[in-house]
Amino acid sequence: MRALTTTDVARRPLPGTVVPTAIRFSPDGATLTFLSAPSGSLHQELVAVDVTSGERRTVPTPGAVVVEAELPLEEKLRRERARELAVGVTRYQWASSGTRVLVPMTDGLWVFDDLGGDARLVVAAGSSGPLLDARLDDDGSHIGFVRDDEVHVADVVDGTVVPVTAGARGTGRTNGLAEFMAQEEMGRPYGFWFSPDAALIAFCEVDETHIPTYRIMHQGSDTVGVEAQEDHAYPFAGAANAVVRVGVVASDGSTASSPVWLDLDATDIGEDRYVGRVDWSPDGRVVVQLENREQTRLDVVAFDPASGAGTLVLRETSELWINLHDHLRFLADGTFAWATERDGFRNLELRAPDGSLIRPLTTGADVVTAVVAVDEESVWFTSTGPTALERHLHRVPLDGSAPPVRITETVGVHASVVHTGTGHRIDTCSSPDAPPTVTLVRDDGTTILVHDASDDERVAELGLVPPTERTVTADDGTVLHAAVHLPDGPGPHPTIVSVYGGPHAQVLTRSWAPTVALRAQFLRQQGFCVAVVDNRGSTDRGLAFEGALHPRMGTVEVDDQVALVRSLVADGIADPDRVGIYGWSYGGYMSAMCLARRPDVFAAACAGAPVTDWDGYDTHYTERYMGTPSSNPDGYRDASVMTHVAGLRDRRLLLIHGLIDENVHFRHTARLLNALIAEGIDHELFLFPDERHVPRSETDRAFMEDRIVAFFRDALDHPPG
Repeated sequence: MRALTTTDVARRPLPGTVVPTAIRFSPDGATLTFLSAPSGSLHQELVAVDVTSGERRTVPTPGAVVVEAELPLEEKLRRERARELAVGVTRYQWASSGTRVLVPMTDGLWVFDDLGGDARLVVAAGSSGPLLDARLDDDGSHIGFVRDDEVHVADVVDGTVVPVTAGARGTGRTNGLAEFMAQEEMGRPYGFWFSPDAALIAFCEVDETHIPTYRIMHQGSDTVGVEAQEDHAYPFAGAANAVVRVGVVASDGSTASSPVWLDLDATDIGEDRYVGRVDWSPDGRVVVQLENREQTRLDVVAFDPASGAGTLVLRETSELWINLHDHLRFLADGTFAWATERDGFRNLELRAPDGSLIRPLTTGADVVTAVVAVDEESVWFTSTGPTALERHLHRVPLDGSAPPVRITETVGVHASVVHTGTGHRIDTCSSPDAPPTVTLVRDDGTTILVHDASDDERVAELGLVPPTERTVTADDGTVLHAAVHLPDGPGPHPTIVSVYGGPHAQVLTRSWAPTVALRAQFLRQQGFCVAVVDNRGSTDRGLAFEGALHPRMGTVEVDDQVALVRSLVADGIADPDRVGIYGWSYGGYMSAMCLARRPDVFAAACAGAPVTDWDGYDTHYTERYMGTPSSNPDGYRDASVMTHVAGLRDRRLLLIHGLIDENVHFRHTARLLNALIAEGIDHELFLFPDERHVPRSETDRAFMEDRIVAFFRDALDHPPG
């Protein structure tokens, strides 16, 4: 074993984290495919495994591979939305039936008629813009994609391409693309969908022309002018959203100029709404999930694609908010599995085609986290339990004849892929003691080890020590899950809290992730105690736990971080006079807020890409928790770091931000800087001229890690050992 360096901390991928992604079975279940990279590499290739023999081979990669810097802006932004770092083959798709596989590359759309043969270039990228969001129809005979703001369809056999939408190009509108809010906050990456028979395409028309442009200048660029700027239609909290409507066109292009527009006013949900999800039902209706601006109501509406008329199928309401999900699954007869948080915890139920309840499928406080597969008899799903720190695969019969049965047993976090036709499944599992393993479990119970991430030589070389689990009690009696990276020697130690703290996230699980938090591991080796807690407001413990911060961000989250520190001080672990905190994004906000609101507890903070005032963040995320600035002015004022800036006096604050961050704009840090200067409060600032929300350059990350360590050594009076 050797000591960590800041270069180790900055390097991607992290040790033991290279694991197969996009794991899928062929339609007949005979072949397993996934994307995989060598240990320590981000360059992915397509791999195929014969389920019967276990024979494994790399499928020859089609197309050109380019570095990220050479990608068009649209693709860079897509990768940013997806938090994608991998290169090489980053996406592929099996047709739902047959043997065709689509592999989109930067130079065009490639198709394997059979993975045993060579790939064919069906559509070449050209001068009219990148080919975005390419997908096969169900039988693999056509590819849909967006080029130059319009949906196109290509014949896979002869390569003929026809535009199937019209009217958006050159207007500032787009057809077939998901808007920023859908991609970044709503979990909807796409903006068009083939019907089951591929005769029709439903698509979103997005109009952002009324949204004021937010311009980002590339201050580190060697050039000036339009090449060194980006203009974004960014919907700030309380301001206008994109106007989205859903149309239906023929996939042969014959109705491109005359789509059938769905009557999204079929219910009284209002014009200021979100298109949350779009699906096709087995009987050929377009099923749209519409969410009101306040996110307290969700209408599931089925539309006739010929007339655009809609019928309400299901309505969900909440006094807090509706969490959008991807758990809608149709059966052949039109019945469907659905997830609801009506009782405060996400559970599954079976509903009739008209939306009426047939029966609950799960109950209780274990939260369903994913629907893995559905057939005519069962639903396979993952959920929390026996603790919120774990994830396990379960199966429940649709007929209500038995309760859910847990299938995975090993302690840890499991992710699964199930082929319902054969019964084969994939189990990806990791724990704090072990990097992920990927195991193929055949229908007869025999297994094949597909991948073991502990083969990464850095795992043994670094000898990472898992953090110690503990619990913390919040001021209202809620038990919180926490973990501590303890340095050698007796306490009390200089202590640094690692924080995210925001909703829709859970930092602590019984997985490899807390162990491979290399900044924490490095600081532990340097003599710091590093601690983390999932405060109230984080996800997968039910709506009451998550909703504790409504509508008052920056309050209970801070209280729970303070409770963590108090517990460590009481146990003789933390030195109360030498406590720091660091985090990024919401964690950057939390770092600044903890220091500003509780300078009696925290002596120093490193805030990366922080939101500093929620009136400067986007609508769908912010308003879910806070309402609008006009409906909740006191909440917004109290949640602003600038309101509490006086608490930063005589404390140590390091601010880090990328100047081309199009998610949390540098404006957030700039506004805080103005407040600090106005109050004469010392601070430190570290900028990345060419980085977006999270630094993607390893050189930049290594430089940043050096600065962070030096900052905490000085701020917490802890010189190198």
